[in-house]
Amino acid sequence: MNKLAILLIFFTGLSNAQKLTSHEISIINQGDVNTALPIYQTTDSNQHKTLLSISSEADPLDPNTAVLVKRMKESLLSTDGGVGIAAPQVGVNRKIIWVQRFDKEGTPLEYFINPVIVWRSDLQNLGPEGDLSIPEFRDQFYRSKVIQLEYVDLKGQKYSEIVEGFTAVIFQHEIDHLFGILISDKKEKEKNDSYRKVDAYQKSDVNKDRR
Repeated sequence: MNKLAILLIFFTGLSNAQKLTSHEISIINQGDVNTALPIYQTTDSNQHKTLLSISSEADPLDPNTAVLVKRMKESLLSTDGGVGIAAPQVGVNRKIIWVQRFDKEGTPLEYFINPVIVWRSDLQNLGPEGDLSIPEFRDQFYRSKVIQLEYVDLKGQKYSEIVEGFTAVIFQHEIDHLFGILISDKKEKEKNDSYRKVDAYQKSDVNKDRR
C-alpha cells in the first residue's frame, strides 16, 4: 500500500471526530491541568444527565484530548480501588476510557481512544460490578467472556486485540458509559433476559469490582 493510500485511510478514520466544544475545553482545562478532574455522580441531576448522554468520537491529535487523557488517569488514581473510568465520568462526552489491564504483567493502566467492541463471545460471565459514579451500588452482571476490541492512540494509530476474563468485563463496563448505559439501568433490563451462568472469575479478581 502506498503512502497516499495510508494517509487517506488515516484521515478517513479521523473524519468522524467532531471538534471539542468550548464547554468541553473549559472542563478539560479547569484548574491545574496536572491534577484529577472531579468524578461525576448520579446523585447530582446535571451530572447524571451527562452520564446518560451518548459520547462522540474524540480527535486523538487535538492537544486537549491529550490533556483529558492525562487528567482522567489522575481521576482514576484518586479513587479507592477503581479499575476503569470513562470520559463521561469526568463530564466530557467523548469516547475515551482508561482500563487496568489485569491480563498483562504488572496490571498496568492503559488508555483507549474511540474504542469499539467488534465482536463478543456468546459465552458469558456472571460477576460483581460497582461504579465510581453510583454511590454504594453494587450487583451481579452478565458480560461476554471474550471480546475483540479496536481503538486508536494519541498518535491516531489504530489497534485491534482480543481481551478476555475480568479485563474484558472492565472494557465492556467502560464502553457502556460511552453510550450512556449505567449498570443501575442495565440491571433492570437484565430482568427480562436469560443467560447461561458461567463462573469464570478468579478469586483474586472478586474484590476488584469498582469501575
